[in-house]
Amino acid sequence: MRRDPYEVLGVSPDAEDGHIKRTFRKLARELHPDVNRHDPEAEEKFKEAAEAYEILSDPERRATYDRYGFEGLDSRGFASQAHGFGSFADIFDAFFGGDPFGGSFGGGSGRVQGGDLAVEVEISLDEAARGVETEVAYELVDTCEHCHGNGAEPGTPIETCERCGGTGRLRAVTRTAFGQLVREQACDVCGGDGRVPTQPCSVCQGRGRRAVRKTLKVDVPAGIADEQRIRLSGRGNAGERGGPPGDLYVLVRVAEDERFLRDGNDLVAVVDIAAPEAALGSRVTVPTLDGEEDIEVAAGTQPGTVVTLRGRGMPTIGRGRRGDQRVVLNVVIPRNLSERQRELLEELRDSITEHNLEEADESLLSKVRRAFR
Repeated sequence: MRRDPYEVLGVSPDAEDGHIKRTFRKLARELHPDVNRHDPEAEEKFKEAAEAYEILSDPERRATYDRYGFEGLDSRGFASQAHGFGSFADIFDAFFGGDPFGGSFGGGSGRVQGGDLAVEVEISLDEAARGVETEVAYELVDTCEHCHGNGAEPGTPIETCERCGGTGRLRAVTRTAFGQLVREQACDVCGGDGRVPTQPCSVCQGRGRRAVRKTLKVDVPAGIADEQRIRLSGRGNAGERGGPPGDLYVLVRVAEDERFLRDGNDLVAVVDIAAPEAALGSRVTVPTLDGEEDIEVAAGTQPGTVVTLRGRGMPTIGRGRRGDQRVVLNVVIPRNLSERQRELLEELRDSITEHNLEEADESLLSKVRRAFR
């Protein structure tokens, strides 16, 4: 019994076209034979999903199904093409023009490049500043080491495909509401290669590729920023029929650091300083990428004053020059005063004159002006 296409794809009746397409792509990858080598029903499940997508992705078919169901589709000549194809490869090629694992089915004996892959790795800010060698683990479709990609058990011959005569292509005729549709597709026996092994490889079942998990050491350059990518050529999915492999993209995530904010190649650190120290002048210890460092705080320092440490920021990739580190001084007003401290502050307050505040007022006014420019 044919199942409701909305149920097959797991979408609601009011789902938008983009959501339906993304859902079908995800389902197609889950049902790929390379992932479900031990499930003989994987391809039939995909054909069911393909028919559901064929209905829901076409506005006219979808409207007809919503009103009249499968009987309405059949009576109006909307016959599904999904069950007319010979293999999973043919179906995916028809709907999306390529293998969901990165290749492209069809094309006779032509070489097909493998698909690209992406993997994510997280490093600390210190590692980003100095560069680091890190290890990444990822899954890919790789050339079968047992048969070296030809799909045949070592020592057994490979013969010309009898079904397609070695061309790797077949013609299929489908009846539609607009007449006969002639479509050329990859041979369902040889998968478009034109040749078939007399004894399929016992490891990859004759596919020449198989899903594996690999680990790889990656050199992350000093100065790399959050969400930058590193491209590793030839580390992606294996190609088909001797085609070159795809690439691997490593997305680098630089973890937040509680000491610094990053602004390009500059670093910003906020350091607390007590109000009396800011008024009288002092020395404070600030964190840097090279360790802690003492800096001078001038007498009369105002809240938000910035001290710049030249060349203490992040390096530029491929260059020796480093950015700066800006230290923002946060003047902290003391709390939980003792009786004696309160007396001293009251004495100080009563002794303050306009002359003492002129410089501070001007500094504050300048900051306000800059903020509203």
